[in-house]
Amino acid sequence: MVGAAGSCGTHLPRAARRAPFRARAVVHGPTGRRRVAGLGVHEVSEADLADPDAVRQALENADFVYMIPPAFHPEEDLFTLLTLHAVAPVQLVRAALPGMLSAEEGAVVTVASLLAFNAGGADPRLPRRTLYLAAEAATLGFTRTLAGELAGTPVRVQVVCPGVVATDWNNGAGRDLPWAMSPEDVASAGLAGLRLGEAVCVPGLEGQAAALDALLAAGTALLAGGNRPALAARYTDSRA
Repeated sequence: MVGAAGSCGTHLPRAARRAPFRARAVVHGPTGRRRVAGLGVHEVSEADLADPDAVRQALENADFVYMIPPAFHPEEDLFTLLTLHAVAPVQLVRAALPGMLSAEEGAVVTVASLLAFNAGGADPRLPRRTLYLAAEAATLGFTRTLAGELAGTPVRVQVVCPGVVATDWNNGAGRDLPWAMSPEDVASAGLAGLRLGEAVCVPGLEGQAAALDALLAAGTALLAGGNRPALAARYTDSRA
């Protein structure tokens, strides 16, 4: 469990015990180690997600990796945000996947955000989110594509995309919103969705299969319609 010391992560060990799993928590430092010490994990490893070697050591022999990115704060620089939210999931998979394929079992769960589907959205109620959304969309695209490429193997892949969660994100604004989901429910939804064989888990979405099918159909139509050698008529009609 990467990110086990975070607001959502601290609820994962409880869900893991019900599964049941033998749980290893990967934390950033001593503060995280102290926070997870009483949560019932069997092992605790410290690793900087920006250090590929530390990541590989932390994930050694893992057959199930659950990656929760750290909370994003607007003052974080570009490198930190993109490393922790977009690059780290790729590094984690790269470290864990060969062993899973060799053992012919395993699972990878990443956590992105429902905002990953909202590029171009203009809701004024949402906070400034350009870099955060881009990073989460990268994780969504990476995980969905990886799930397709690993179809037919024993390794399961899933991305969890919650909406507003009652955590410290955005200075804790979600804690006071009546439509915010609890971290406990997000954690349990991801594990339940994995058992259901879902490559994408949107914890609060009813009719998820139909919504994702429609999204895939729209993307397929865009790809098929735009992959042509000739310009679209609107570009030829406006030529000087």
